Amino acid sequence: MGKKNLVFMMDIDIKGDGRYDSSRRAAYKYSIDSWKRWCDKNNSELFVLNELLLDNSEMGVCWQRYYLFDILDVNEIEYNQILMVDADTIVHPDCPNFFDMSEGKLCAAQFDGSWDWVLRGIENYSKYIFDGFMMPWYNYFDCGFIIVNDKHREFFKIITNLYLTYKDNLTILQDTFHNGTDQTPVNMLVHKHDIDLKLLPYEFNMNDMSRKEILADDMLFTKCGWIYQYNAIPNNKDNKLTNYFMEKTYKYFYGELVEN
Repeated sequence: MGKKNLVFMMDIDIKGDGRYDSSRRAAYKYSIDSWKRWCDKNNSELFVLNELLLDNSEMGVCWQRYYLFDILDVNEIEYNQILMVDADTIVHPDCPNFFDMSEGKLCAAQFDGSWDWVLRGIENYSKYIFDGFMMPWYNYFDCGFIIVNDKHREFFKIITNLYLTYKDNLTILQDTFHNGTDQTPVNMLVHKHDIDLKLLPYEFNMNDMSRKEILADDMLFTKCGWIYQYNAIPNNKDNKLTNYFMEKTYKYFYGELVEN
């Protein structure tokens, strides 16, 4: 039997403040189980990383996922393709097998969130990290859904090397302009190094759903696409709305979660 495709997620309790508060992962169990069910249905495997490789102050958790290939090597896990997906997502039980759509390319989903945030981020990273290099903004993607395979191993080393080289400047940029962490630099590196990119439709990573007025108790968003990311929700104190909608979506599809 050939190597299986793999879904890779991170569920790590950093016990920090703000975006690293433990409340952020309260509903990750629903995400993980939804992906376990999808993998079982689509002849794939699920791998969940539960421990940091480095202290979060030394390297932010979002950046550590780009040691993906090293993590799988150490755990002696074989694979065909890998989906690296965020744990604040729920997958529809009938989601098509996106691994069959990648064409062996680095594959992501078309971004359709706050373009003000994206454009300011590209401008700031271009000026302070990439020496004026600009990318085509219309090819921007969310790093919460990325499909790769072994030929992208060297590119992931480029990503981690960027962080190690510019760590202090990246932290200053993050704290000054609030344009996120890894997402925009990774987008820019894809274009700077001419990585063959395929973009799937927004339906495969529906981020920023509140802005589209589809994230509501009528569950309209479940009729619009396949993978739902519960980010950028207004008035989301202590991640209560993220956790509420993740649990509600899971139960809408699967009923009560049976925990081991």
